[in-house]
Amino acid sequence: MKVAIVGGSGYVGGELLRLLLRHPEVEVTQVTSDSMAGKPIGRAHPNLRKVSPLLFTPHASLGPADATFVATPHGESMARMPELLASGGAVFDLSADFRLRDPDQYPRYYGRTHPHPDLLASAVYGLPEVYREEIRTGSFVAVPGCIATASILALRPLVKAGLVDPQHVIVDAKSGSSASGRDAGPAGLHAERSGVMRAYAPAGHRHTAEIEQEAGVRVALTCHGVEAVRGVLATVHVYSPRPVEEKELWRIYRAAYGSEPFVRIVHESDGIFREPEPKILAGTNFCDVGFAVDPHAQRIVALAAIDNLMKGAAGAAVQCFNLRAGFPETTGLEFLGLHPI
Repeated sequence: MKVAIVGGSGYVGGELLRLLLRHPEVEVTQVTSDSMAGKPIGRAHPNLRKVSPLLFTPHASLGPADATFVATPHGESMARMPELLASGGAVFDLSADFRLRDPDQYPRYYGRTHPHPDLLASAVYGLPEVYREEIRTGSFVAVPGCIATASILALRPLVKAGLVDPQHVIVDAKSGSSASGRDAGPAGLHAERSGVMRAYAPAGHRHTAEIEQEAGVRVALTCHGVEAVRGVLATVHVYSPRPVEEKELWRIYRAAYGSEPFVRIVHESDGIFREPEPKILAGTNFCDVGFAVDPHAQRIVALAAIDNLMKGAAGAAVQCFNLRAGFPETTGLEFLGLHPI
């Protein structure tokens, strides 16, 4: 299948290229970037030197493809989406522009009115663990945010099992610097990022809307930046209406994810990696989910770790593409990670 990448010069675009250039069923025919037009892809992504002769082309030169991956900053695909959908191929949007079903949430969380609210209902939320069948038949997929992905996968099974007070859910999320993108501004400079444990969004983070939409409960979300390049760790605190034992949590998470190719339950009694750890997931499409019971406070702690550029972005998009195209879901996503790293 012939695929194009719109906005290929950023970190997510580079990760899409890394995956799709080695995907056995794909030919990448075009990668657009106005700022890098005419330059080889290896200029933006040094790990791709001598891998492909592709050059970046301007956005305006984009032609039709069987599938188009959109990796532009938030707010840019909103206006262009009718044109992209009219090209005839499936569209996988990795920005936040079509993730929310309620258009009134965009002014609140993204500071702008959505120009095409009529298209929101046609976008499938690209979380295969929840919407696998819809993705198989959809032509327009909105790939979830990284913090949202980890939080939803940790929280949703507990909500479905009735173990959550829906008014008191706390998510504490920590993310690496690549989640801010290539143009992160002064906060992304090494001198400002090194050594930090920074609460950059104590309240009001935009992924709150996604988590609430998909989990069906009110969420209090706090986000921290930590000294790591890749990775998200979401720690979810819920208060159960009744006492819960670990055996029940094992049953709940096994029922939810026992057959999922990219979700692993990690909760062990000893060792360094007893609970989910983003470091060992770098470059993989796995989400590791764990849990603990706090009987003192009648609290359940659920944890989920991902690589924000993979299961939190490009890997999830390729997983959705595989479903839509009818390929095995794991195609091109077989990398198992490294340890030690």
